[in-house]
Amino acid sequence: MSRINLTDLISEKVKNLKAYQVEDVKEGIKLHANENPYPTSPEFTKIILDYLKNLDLNRYPDPDCKNLKKAISNIIKSPTNQLIIGNGSDELIQNLMQVFCDEGDTVAFPDPTFAMYYIIAKGMGLKVETYPLNNEWDFNAKQLLKHLHSNKARLVFISYPNNPTGNCFSRKEIQELIESYQGIVVLDEAYYDFSGLTFLDQMQDHNNLVILRSLSKIGLAGLRVGYGIFPRELVDEINKVRMPYNSNSISQIAAAELLKNFSLVQNQIDSIKNERDRLLKELSKMKSITAFPSDSNFILFKVANNGEKLFYDLMENGVLIRNLGSHPMLNNCLRVTIGTKYENDQFLELLTQASQ
Repeated sequence: MSRINLTDLISEKVKNLKAYQVEDVKEGIKLHANENPYPTSPEFTKIILDYLKNLDLNRYPDPDCKNLKKAISNIIKSPTNQLIIGNGSDELIQNLMQVFCDEGDTVAFPDPTFAMYYIIAKGMGLKVETYPLNNEWDFNAKQLLKHLHSNKARLVFISYPNNPTGNCFSRKEIQELIESYQGIVVLDEAYYDFSGLTFLDQMQDHNNLVILRSLSKIGLAGLRVGYGIFPRELVDEINKVRMPYNSNSISQIAAAELLKNFSLVQNQIDSIKNERDRLLKELSKMKSITAFPSDSNFILFKVANNGEKLFYDLMENGVLIRNLGSHPMLNNCLRVTIGTKYENDQFLELLTQASQ
């Protein structure tokens, strides 16, 4: 029998990482993962089941995702030869770092933001430079550009709207960043369907701009479908490092059909936006809570004290949200995903009781 010290073989860059934490509960109301709270419609389920009856699961999926790209192109009006499908947008974030960075190179992003930018970069042996957001959860482009230049950052990731703060950064500041940065600007528009704000029309004028989108937030979280819109000259380079058959057959079919029948999910998106506005209004009435404006499907809020206790009080009563208090800029801050009206009412009732 062979017994070796496996710890000694693990890369130092991995040893020093902390895994992305995903809390879960077997029962209760889950308002922690920024998912669509509504189940798939019977009409959409029937469409997918009809496809599955004739699907050859013994064959590899289409490596180029042609039908899915066509469905995306029909909606966003970008040519299919600028699209790349990812196993979630996380995979495309990793692909971008692989293409543009050697070990020891620098990537940058504002802080706080989506945790996976940091985790992926450090896991690849890259340097990370962060730029703190201001009190309005925004940034100044001129100052950020100086920061990027002095640190020779090759990529800057901008979450738009930003997770976990929920807001879209100033369009003017992002525009200046795109026009002045001598590197790649990656706009992560995973929550575009809730903000309606995009820089997609800028791609024809700026070949340093990449836009990422996701279908996870609007109903396909279980199938992991993301996509990127790239300058044409970058597509072949990304495909060199993208895993073959990275998008499975079921995900491709479901995503394409969802986009072809988008009205089935648009009503859910509209309901989420209406509930977001209602929830913000109700949270603003609570004296011990500061709720921040949101362009996404979640709300960041801060409690006067002991946010961790509130988090566990809610969880023990069957409502799971996200505790962000470990971040130095998010002390006593929590994030709640917009649920159904019933789920949001339950959250508000328990929050009122716990914060009294």
